[in-house]
Amino acid sequence: VRLVESGGGLVQSGDSLRLSCTASGDTFTTYGMAWFHQAPGKEREFVAVVLGSGATAYADSAKDRFTISRDNANKNAIYLQMNSLKPEDTGDYYCAGNWGHLSRTANGYSYWGQGTQVTVSS
Repeated sequence: VRLVESGGGLVQSGDSLRLSCTASGDTFTTYGMAWFHQAPGKEREFVAVVLGSGATAYADSAKDRFTISRDNANKNAIYLQMNSLKPEDTGDYYCAGNWGHLSRTANGYSYWGQGTQVTVSS
């Protein structure tokens, strides 16, 4: 399984970004797919997850501003719409996949992308 993220960049506080992750593999529809955030000098933290059923879960810090979604039919992709960005959202965002269960920890995922960098200036 190969995961490739895109969509990061430099934005100002209050702006929006949409991250994308495309996945190879014909069992994508059964995967649990998640986004993790790693701020500079800190550990990787859970942001949001979406299951094949469409069920989602969010970190408390993300639930009011971020939306995770997936496109199984056309693009084997997941997305993270990030609104009202804050400087503390700065860091690398990683797409991760597992065999279809809801996990909020990095250890729960077997597949990882290389990350996309987001910088939010104040």
